[in-house]
Amino acid sequence: MKILAVDSSGLVASIAVIEDDVLIAEYTVDYKKTHSQTLLPMLDEVAKMIELDLKSLDAIAVSAGPGSFTGLRIGSATVKGLGLALDLPIISVPTVDSLAYQMYGTAELVCPIMDARREQVYTGAYSFYTEPVIEGMDSTSAESVANKSDEAAFRFRYGMTTILPQCAMGVEELAEYLNSICAEGGIASGKKIIFLGDGVPVYSDILAQKLKVQYSFAPSHRSRQSAACVGMLGIELFKEGKAQSAAEHKPIYLRVSQAERERNDQMSICRMQEEDLEEVAALEEATFSMPWSVDAFREMVNCPEAVYLVAKDKGHICATAGLRNISGDGEITNVVVREEYRQGGLGYRVMEKLLEEGAQLGCEAYTLEVRVSNQAAIHLYEKLGFVSEGIRPKFYEKPEEDAMIMWRR
Repeated sequence: MKILAVDSSGLVASIAVIEDDVLIAEYTVDYKKTHSQTLLPMLDEVAKMIELDLKSLDAIAVSAGPGSFTGLRIGSATVKGLGLALDLPIISVPTVDSLAYQMYGTAELVCPIMDARREQVYTGAYSFYTEPVIEGMDSTSAESVANKSDEAAFRFRYGMTTILPQCAMGVEELAEYLNSICAEGGIASGKKIIFLGDGVPVYSDILAQKLKVQYSFAPSHRSRQSAACVGMLGIELFKEGKAQSAAEHKPIYLRVSQAERERNDQMSICRMQEEDLEEVAALEEATFSMPWSVDAFREMVNCPEAVYLVAKDKGHICATAGLRNISGDGEITNVVVREEYRQGGLGYRVMEKLLEEGAQLGCEAYTLEVRVSNQAAIHLYEKLGFVSEGIRPKFYEKPEEDAMIMWRR
């Protein structure tokens, strides 16, 4: 198998070609030039040096995010163009996972940190394992292997375990998390933490103040993005069937861009009014298979034990959410974010405001139902402190699906 790997998620621009698990070439530059100036010339140079015919490639692996918004978009556009032109599948490799691959094989806990500004980092936590494998068998115990007299009868399989999936997190919050999992009895008890990534020089002082466990920093030649790591991890993902078409590929953003944050800051969140009902009902109809009517919303707007909110962008309704106070329990319904405003943090802001309003109404706990397939909404509610407390079979219609019952108590 021959793949091209690309990483433009940070200041580093990196291109690699891997064939049959052998790194044929890697070109990496960490300099203040835009990736639009560097990626294609680097690929051209590599192709000339190793006499690469792009038509001989089987797939393209790319660091899909998180990272620099501009860098990710340039990398994504580059591999999409190549993928479409060459009819090649794209392997989207999580950036933080590929950074952790730099320390492949260590016995310690690996924690990449990429500077996400405002004392936040893109991060994760990883460990590596060695598993003895008897030839002709899937796996076996170390004791069984030790009993084998012929050393050639077995080999070892290596792998990476994700303890904390890549996410955006405050530096101090990360330090608290690492203190807890590396403490005695924690899931990484006794392990030293190895930090790497461009967040190390930015946040090393805060980490030194907050960490109560052993830690160290990776050497400089192992502390930045590498297309070779993207490619090697990409091969593993490809074997697991996790490739996609060039048309389907898109970057992974864990946070919204500065422009989107500024737009969100300019939005207003207020109580739903009579003049909003027609537009709210239209948004509901465009989103749900069994939408509420204008009259149903009117009843809630005029109910003293209910709070219904709308978010507006320049007078245009882009999100709604509401609740009814039932004997101290806030029953949350009609949470909608218009499609073009999703994944920008607006849903979190509206829900946060709704919970504040519910407390003023006397709510002491909150509950809601969500389709079990709606992982984005479930993740949002979990961030707000909701937990699953059961399943309501076949609750939804059109299509029929179970509902997850969530509570925040």
